[in-house]
Amino acid sequence: MVKTIQMTIDDSLLQQVDRTVQDLNTTRSAFIRLALEQALRQYQVRRLEERDEAGYTAVPAKPAETDEWATEQAWGETWNGAK
Repeated sequence: MVKTIQMTIDDSLLQQVDRTVQDLNTTRSAFIRLALEQALRQYQVRRLEERDEAGYTAVPAKPAETDEWATEQAWGETWNGAK
């Protein structure tokens, strides 16, 4: 089911949205839906990260629990190509 909503938005933000939807050849509604979906995904990831951080802070891993993974930490090249 799709609902129609009304919202308020600052003129300058609306102008930016309008320029962007024109560049993307889409509609305001489609663009705003996508932005909301992305914001909700980011929020969920942030919540999971906070939960994990709280768990690891409350019960830190013991060195023996992570030693076997030490050899798997191959970071490869960095963003500037240095190793």
